[in-house]
Amino acid sequence: MSIPMDTMCLECQLRRNAELARSLGDEATATAFLRKWMQIVTALPPEAPSPCSGPATNQLLHQMYGLDLDRYREEKRQSNEFALAHLEDVRSRIEKAEDRVFAGIQFAIAGNYLDFSALQGKVSFEELRNLLDQVHNMEIDREVYEHLCRDLEKGKSLLYLTDNAGEIAFDRLLAEELQRKYPNLSITFCVRGGIAANDATREDAAAVGIPFPVIDNGNLVAGTVLEQLGQEAKAAMEGADVIFAKGMGNAETLLGCGKNIYYAFLVKCARFVHIMRRPLMTPMLVRELDQR
Repeated sequence: MSIPMDTMCLECQLRRNAELARSLGDEATATAFLRKWMQIVTALPPEAPSPCSGPATNQLLHQMYGLDLDRYREEKRQSNEFALAHLEDVRSRIEKAEDRVFAGIQFAIAGNYLDFSALQGKVSFEELRNLLDQVHNMEIDREVYEHLCRDLEKGKSLLYLTDNAGEIAFDRLLAEELQRKYPNLSITFCVRGGIAANDATREDAAAVGIPFPVIDNGNLVAGTVLEQLGQEAKAAMEGADVIFAKGMGNAETLLGCGKNIYYAFLVKCARFVHIMRRPLMTPMLVRELDQR
């Protein structure tokens, strides 16, 4: 019920953590850090997806280097501010689109670019501005989209699993269009239960004015691990007619679970290039029930 870490994930995490540790201090401390980090990874069950190592890694960086547990705080603030500054322009463009829900999905996927953890120093607000300007050229699987629309037409409840701060503002616009087109649909947003890289929390949902009920997943994993969900999130997952899951973290932790989930994200790592057979930064709309 997830994508377990393989050699690509382990190599990527080891390289990124080694580069970070070397930038923070001497070689001896970096080596000690990596030894402890490897203990974290080896203690995880073999089926654990990559995001499961995140909370303990964050704690270890805090303990050994004094890094702020919320080390992407400034990036999150800037992301929310950027999104809010562009909100009305994006809303206007969605409202002028021939298919407003389809356009909303395009913009929501473009917002998935705001991933300071996966893209490691390569995030540029100028590049996001370019992505937003070119969003009308974004190709999305039309068959999957039509499946989604049929499910939303007959469904009564949608659980919207969010990903990054800033991105959540574009999720808001999509959800507003879904509510407009499907007025009988009850929409609930689910954020992370606390600090998980630059992922959205309740504070970020409030910052961008999410007008729907907001719950959290009850933990610090940058994804949705069913076994670790809090009671509220677990009940929402079990009761939702449709689940819309943003970002690779949610896909990593849920793909294969068999629920009625639609994943929307940009391909941002070698593992997903391999799994999806698509180049980096390809926009994806994937139906869980098509993956079995």
